[in-house]
Amino acid sequence: MKKHQPNTYPSREEPLLLAELKPGRPHQFDWKSSCETWSVAFSPDGAWFAWSQGHCIVKLIPWPLEEQFIPKEFEAKSRSSKNDTKGRGSPKEKTLDCGQIVWGLAFSPWPSPPSRKPWARHHPQVPDVSCLILATGLNDGQIKIWEVQTGLLLLNLSGHQDVVRDLSFTPSGSLILVSASRDKTLRIWDLNKHGKQIQVLSGHLQWVYCCSISPDCSMLCSAAGEKSVFLWSMRSYTLIRKLEGHQSSVVSCDFSPDSALLVTASYDTDVIMWDPYTGERLRSLHHTQLDPPMDDSDVHISSLRSVCFSPEGLYLATVADDRLLRIWALELKTPIAFAPMTNGLCCTFFPHGGVIATGTRDGHVQFWTAPRVLSSLKHLCRKALRSFLTTYQVLALPIPKKMKEFLTYRTF
Repeated sequence: MKKHQPNTYPSREEPLLLAELKPGRPHQFDWKSSCETWSVAFSPDGAWFAWSQGHCIVKLIPWPLEEQFIPKEFEAKSRSSKNDTKGRGSPKEKTLDCGQIVWGLAFSPWPSPPSRKPWARHHPQVPDVSCLILATGLNDGQIKIWEVQTGLLLLNLSGHQDVVRDLSFTPSGSLILVSASRDKTLRIWDLNKHGKQIQVLSGHLQWVYCCSISPDCSMLCSAAGEKSVFLWSMRSYTLIRKLEGHQSSVVSCDFSPDSALLVTASYDTDVIMWDPYTGERLRSLHHTQLDPPMDDSDVHISSLRSVCFSPEGLYLATVADDRLLRIWALELKTPIAFAPMTNGLCCTFFPHGGVIATGTRDGHVQFWTAPRVLSSLKHLCRKALRSFLTTYQVLALPIPKKMKEFLTYRTF
């Protein structure tokens, strides 16, 4: 009798390039960092895609793209979210001119509860509908808040003294926004109170590159140009601990969908997987050069740029300076798939899986096929339990040691 495998991963194969979007505006500017796609984002329901295409412009694009580019099983997932918007009129592509270079993007959870419409009394022209929001972090330290459905500018948040590099909304829908800046601080904003700044988090000694809120809304991770990352409490806004293990600057971080794992990517070419509750280092994923390389270039790995979890929590995607997108299976130590890409800066998964979006230095966005796998019942149970149990709570359960190891991701 065959032994049951927890999850069957596909064999190594290159992701397929589904589509590529390029800036429509001619490159007539010579500002520093003016044409890069520093950030890409899907709305949580998968109905919109946002792309900082350079030259102060953000494109808001209804999803899915033209059907000939999208696999049929992916279309079916996307149609349901697209149909939800038809009662409000068919969504149309929008161009947001932010007036400054755009570094960070974040969608709010969708939909916002009707009781949380903070702009109605301040902006009578804003329709009283469930409001999907896009936050944009700018070169001058400002944060602009837009209503996605109309493209209307709702709020302008001031406080940072330098580039706003990254943004993250609490997944709970409370409209709490966290911003990370080159001024070495993180700031917490309450959009229910007309964008009131409620906290400043200090402690980093270098530019803050990345911020990520755990899906259970209990923790915030911040990565700066330092070898350690900071874990903060989202309840008290105090520092919980520093995670130390990288040998160079940490530039990207992300939590697993059940909040039980944290991954950090560094210029030292490693991704480290942590238990955020205990601070324990669970494993490292080292990026080595392909042999033979996928092209004839003489590029060597010098640094990682971005790391993100897939929505079911079984895969990671990473972008590195060696012109490769890598896809990793959670339980394996080597990548299961590679894709050649030039000058990659960022990556993110489509919320329903099956597609990865990547942004590049020349302002392009590329969409790649991502592996699909049917999660095992064991993984689904672990994901459900870990969504509300900390590592310490699991270890206190009266269950066998092997089950505890599985639930705390110690079985790699």
